[in-house]
Amino acid sequence: MCNLQKKNINNEDMKILQKDLDRLGEWAVENGMKINPIKCKAVRFTRTRVKDPLNYSLMDTLIPEASSCKYLRSDLSWADQVKYTIKSNTR
Repeated sequence: MCNLQKKNINNEDMKILQKDLDRLGEWAVENGMKINPIKCKAVRFTRTRVKDPLNYSLMDTLIPEASSCKYLRSDLSWADQVKYTIKSNTR
């Protein structure tokens, strides 16, 4: 699992994060690591309403935007992780 995160205050911050994603894709190719961009998620952690979509891409594939990921929801709640952990431990 890989996690890239950056505090984004303005468009320049978003460009920097995209450059980091580009570098990650290049590094993966150079080192024979397979990354499936479709399994990636772009999650915005904020308490305010934002209308502009996140348009990040990895290896020329748009990363789908989501309101939560395996570990944390965009409202900064750990509820999804707790449910996942409980479900995993009851198997």
